[in-house]
Amino acid sequence: MSGKMDCFGLTDIGHKRLVNEDQFIVADLNKSMRVLQTSLGLDHQTRLFGNSQGKLLAVADGMGGHEAGERASQLAVDSVVTYVLNTLNWYFGLGADSDEDFRDELKAALQHCQTMLQRDVEATPQRRGMGTTLTMAYIIWPRIYVVHVGDSRCYVLRGGKLKQITRDHTMAQLYKETQDVPVMDGEPEDEVTGRWSHTLWNAISANESSVDPEVYAANLELGDTILLCTDGLTKYLDNPRLIELLTSKDSSEAICQRMIDEANNAGGSDNITVVISRFRDATDDVAAAASRGELTLEQAKPDPLADTGSFPAKPAVAG
Repeated sequence: MSGKMDCFGLTDIGHKRLVNEDQFIVADLNKSMRVLQTSLGLDHQTRLFGNSQGKLLAVADGMGGHEAGERASQLAVDSVVTYVLNTLNWYFGLGADSDEDFRDELKAALQHCQTMLQRDVEATPQRRGMGTTLTMAYIIWPRIYVVHVGDSRCYVLRGGKLKQITRDHTMAQLYKETQDVPVMDGEPEDEVTGRWSHTLWNAISANESSVDPEVYAANLELGDTILLCTDGLTKYLDNPRLIELLTSKDSSEAICQRMIDEANNAGGSDNITVVISRFRDATDDVAAAASRGELTLEQAKPDPLADTGSFPAKPAVAG
């Protein structure tokens, strides 16, 4: 049995903002080889790629106004991608002995983003005060690693139940957890949380010397769906509605568009970014197409050499 990843991302400026300060990325993780010389019939300096080994997904929500917020989120995503490509040890078969080391490397990737923001502000002081959230999922089936800072979110949908696996790094959430937030005597809890709901205590920021990322790890299963999003979505769509949309038979692309449309129709007061990855049994797609008469039985046989973004349902190495 094998599975198939259906991934898509979409961002929208919304109805009230002048610029879009959100960024996202959806990327394949591949092994590659650059051929410098060979007697084979290949072009000079050909680059060969293996099948997709996994996915890198990320969303970022910039802060600081206009150019500063847009620059912060762009720089964070650019920096983390550069770090993953050039510094991070790529693990295509993670085991228990390498799991903790990989978590530390993911944290170091976000610290690298922090350093790059600080350097940018040193060169352009008028951007002082800029910052961004960053939520990144590194998926090597069946493991998912999520490194996170800020109040963008990562959810996992399984068996019709939606679980938020990241923690909002807002003062409102901190108050709920610790009560360690300045409040006025007799102030109701809902007023406290409302007042602090968009104030972050942890973000990638040019004003700070370090960042405190959290890393979450879990095993995925066929049928799971991953949702990454900025708060422009979750301020309008509650969990029941997210579940309805994510459990539909539509493609990830169609669901992303519907989520953004609904958030905009409900007000669209912020930028909206959505990234969805669905993990399905690849044979389900073939069987469904065959039942509609779109494939002959001969065509329905899977091509073992086709690169369709698939992954083994039972990996050789389990984390």
